[in-house]
Amino acid sequence: MKTIGFFGGSFNPPHLGHIALADAIAASGMVDEVWLVLSPLNPLKSGDTDLASDTDRLAMLRLAVEGHPSLRVCDVELSMPRPSYTVDTLSRLSEEYPDSRFRLIVGEDNWRVFDRWRDAATLRGRYAPIVYRRGGNDAPVLGADTLQDAPLLPMSGTAIRRLLAEGGDVNNMVDEKVYRYILAHRLYGVEGG
Repeated sequence: MKTIGFFGGSFNPPHLGHIALADAIAASGMVDEVWLVLSPLNPLKSGDTDLASDTDRLAMLRLAVEGHPSLRVCDVELSMPRPSYTVDTLSRLSEEYPDSRFRLIVGEDNWRVFDRWRDAATLRGRYAPIVYRRGGNDAPVLGADTLQDAPLLPMSGTAIRRLLAEGGDVNNMVDEKVYRYILAHRLYGVEGG
């Protein structure tokens, strides 16, 4: 049975930090591969008004995983009712791929508010969470496996979008193909392509 890490996010845009983290989890031995699952809208971030279209984010995510054989893009949530909830997505994927075991990947920041997630007890019980650290904390994480040495590159989608809108260069923060896509499609306030 294949074990798949479920790494959900808006990927707005997908950046080098996302890919480095997914690669590290795939290499950790806790999963066989990592699926980056594009979310149309995070119910806990419903105020985000700077969200690129589903089509653009999916195209950028596919470009970002090129050359990473243990990473796969999954667009299942784009065909599901909105808002999408992780428990519903994992349930659907488990039905569609009965020969695979799914494990939920979450950041330590999200783990602290995990009880706010819909059906958190089911997620904990069925999908054996893997928590990655965001900072120097090495205290045990209760109820989950922990990836202690996760590569945490100091970047965020918010900072990247702001820099792009200000005319800054983010080529060292996103894959070169993703950067070219952003420029060509004039995403995030970019003026020319």
